[in-house]
Order: sequence, then structure tokens, then C-alpha cells
Amino acid sequence: MMNFRTAAAVLSLFLLSTLAKAQYTMHKMISVGYTYQNQSFGEIGGKLLFLKNDDVIYRLGGSALMGVADSKFAIMPKLQADVLLNFEKNVDFYHSYYFLAGVEGTTKYIAPKIGVTLFGMLDLTGGYAFPIGDTRLNGKEMKGLNINFTLNIPTVFIHDMFK
Repeated sequence: MMNFRTAAAVLSLFLLSTLAKAQYTMHKMISVGYTYQNQSFGEIGGKLLFLKNDDVIYRLGGSALMGVADSKFAIMPKLQADVLLNFEKNVDFYHSYYFLAGVEGTTKYIAPKIGVTLFGMLDLTGGYAFPIGDTRLNGKEMKGLNINFTLNIPTVFIHDMFK
């Protein structure tokens, strides 16, 4: 099985090569959220949002999952890549929601996911995590149902709020 670094490098290379074909606008976001992966974790990190038009949007992100596993505090790094899709034309209201497909990976598991996002800012996703080898977090296996609830706050919004 491929190790985490190889999988992350291949995924990043694929996404960056698709983004290199046209001029995309990039927006930075801070993300905070909740992840359930056989355990409850708080999440904090950052994401980059790439878009050429508002039908297909790409996001790359990195964050830290923090929680208690087997009665011990633990922190796991997480990388993720998402594609947000909404093909309704000339109707702004329908672009308030997007269907989301993506993958997230940590040092312990890789999880494909699907879900919905409201304005690209409030995500609700679910998937299934596959462990990387026999890795465990404080003795707890990280496989099975994966649920995420995330708030993505654009840094432009934060900057404008403190003017």
C-alpha cells in the first residue's frame, strides 16, 4: 500500500496540473470544524479555494485534528482536496449550495467523502475511512464512518471585519 506522503504527492500533482491549464482565482480561508472518526475531533486549519467560474470550484487544505483517543490527547495532521460542483446556469440563487466530492488523509487513514456545502463556507460531508497499514492512534483503530462539519471563513471577510 502506498504510504501517506506518496499518496499526498500524487494527489497534489494531479490537482495542480488540472489547475495550471487556465487562470484561476485563489482565495484563502481559515477552517474550523468537527470530525468524527471512531472518535470526536476538533479541527482547525486553512484552505485554498481555486475558481475560474462558479460552476466548478477546487479546494486544497491542511489542518490539525485534535481530540482524546483512548484517554490520551492526540493531534493528527490532515490534508484534503475537494471539488465543489453546481452546474445551474444564470441563476445566482442556485449557486448558494454545491455538491462536494473529495478525499482527506491523515497519517492514520485515507477517507473519500461526499456531501454538500452552503456558499462554499459551511460543509457537511460523510465518507468511509480506510486505515493506512496497521497504524493506530493511541491504540485506537481509525477506520469506518467519517463525518465532517466544517466552517470555512474567508480571510478577506476577517480583514474587512476589523477595518
